[in-house]
Amino acid sequence: MQKWLILLSGCLFLCLAVPAQKTSLFKKVGSWLDAGNDPQYIEEHTKDLTVRVFGSRKYNYYDIVDNKIVDNGIVDNGIVSSTKNSKEVLYRPNTPFNVGLGFNYRFIGVNVAFNLPFINKETGDYGRTKVLDLQTHIYTRKLVVDFYGQVYRGYYIANTRRLFSNLGSGNVEMIRPDARNVNMGLDVQYVFNAKKFSYRAAYLQNDYQKKSAGSFLVGGGIFGMRMKGDSGLIPSYLQKAGFFNGVNFYRTRVLSAAANVGYAHTFVYKKHWFATLSLTGSLGVNYTTLNRVKDGDVNKVGLQLNNNIRISIGYNSARYFAGIHYVDLTTRSQSPVPDTYQTMGAGNFRISIARRFKLKKQLF
Repeated sequence: MQKWLILLSGCLFLCLAVPAQKTSLFKKVGSWLDAGNDPQYIEEHTKDLTVRVFGSRKYNYYDIVDNKIVDNGIVDNGIVSSTKNSKEVLYRPNTPFNVGLGFNYRFIGVNVAFNLPFINKETGDYGRTKVLDLQTHIYTRKLVVDFYGQVYRGYYIANTRRLFSNLGSGNVEMIRPDARNVNMGLDVQYVFNAKKFSYRAAYLQNDYQKKSAGSFLVGGGIFGMRMKGDSGLIPSYLQKAGFFNGVNFYRTRVLSAAANVGYAHTFVYKKHWFATLSLTGSLGVNYTTLNRVKDGDVNKVGLQLNNNIRISIGYNSARYFAGIHYVDLTTRSQSPVPDTYQTMGAGNFRISIARRFKLKKQLF
């Protein structure tokens, strides 16, 4: 997994380094990426200094889902009817809501956030999660680059009470401080109508989208995930009931690649109020390995289905911005066990208030 992180970091570095190159080849690439903009739709403020105050919560989650079809014992005209017996185990971290400051100027963007003790509890009913989250979202005119580099330790099973109504909050299997996850990925999308539609207006606050517009999207991504526990990741009560065909595992690894298509649109009301909605779906393949508690490992190539949702609503003008932003990626990986799959998700919820300042003299 460390090799994958190095590889993905290198790819991200190359994406960031392109605009800085001075060779004719890179200038051509840069001109292709720079769409310009239609001033009737987009008012550019990249040469202004954009300063923001924000609150942010990054997160990561892991689901184990069993969709097997079972006979319900009802006979109609000699045919035994069947129903889907869908069950899932939902692993969730206990992540903080951070408060911070940031700015954007030209192609530079910096955000610094802090975990304030009077906002977040150090420990609680759901245990404590140790987090290293390098999740980054880069918005150029024509490209959106999402980089995921996450290391989480300490989860709780969010739906324990629903799965086992007789269990209380003190159940030892509800809180899993031993569960740890490494999640890495790189996803790139091309924006076709970049002259009239701006992601940057909603997510970087250095554009002002004055009129409604949208764009089709196309791209692809590669992802690597590992989830591990000191014991089986499926609670023993559920395993005995036949969940996941009675198979239990203490570690899972998934490598996947997928191509995606989608659409994004910004709706503008009375020039300043906006709602930006974006959805992409991905289709690809994955290679999954399950390290079982008993009987050794099992692995298989399977179907990969991903989706990426972005939502932003708020107020935007030539000087001020206030809004809520939400980004969520879900990767669904077919498992070696029939009629089952695993889901890994990552995202970021943010509230931002920003002010743009015109500079009398450009810094560079």
